[in-house]
Amino acid sequence: MQDESCKHLWKITNIKPCFIINEFCYKCKKNTTYFSLEERPPIERYQEGEHFWNTLGYDQSIRFDLQCKKCGKLVKMEELAGLMMCTGCEDNCKVYSLMKELEKERTWVYVAFGFLPFDETKQLDKEQISVLEDYFNQRRKSSTSKIKIVSGDLIENFSLCYGNIIKDVDMLSSKPPEN
Repeated sequence: MQDESCKHLWKITNIKPCFIINEFCYKCKKNTTYFSLEERPPIERYQEGEHFWNTLGYDQSIRFDLQCKKCGKLVKMEELAGLMMCTGCEDNCKVYSLMKELEKERTWVYVAFGFLPFDETKQLDKEQISVLEDYFNQRRKSSTSKIKIVSGDLIENFSLCYGNIIKDVDMLSSKPPEN
């Protein structure tokens, strides 16, 4: 039974290795991203209605949910495509301004973003972002710094952003590790 007064202790659950596929339609100039759970990501060109999709690239990733170890509350992360660290590429960016403001408190700013196109796909809500932030801060060994996770909608033009996407560099296979 879930207890709303619980001081949640989050763990990753429902882990599924996958690829994030980035495609572009040269006809309408739309850029789209999605998860593929296939062993080998689909990279062939194809037509879908009036769209002519070409794969721009793909990256290994994992799909997961977060669950409280104490009360069992489950928060699904289906809308999460990835996390990114701000590099300060645009002086007038809201994320960069927040990063500059919080750096004196030793707080690192990460951006949680969903799938493209942002205006056509459901993005992470405040609860999901808050739970992600709690999860990362609970795992930190240092009490002298924190992580602040913000929504990707703070970035005015995501296609011009030079933020560093956080990748799991140890993931060499699309199969989950054996326990």
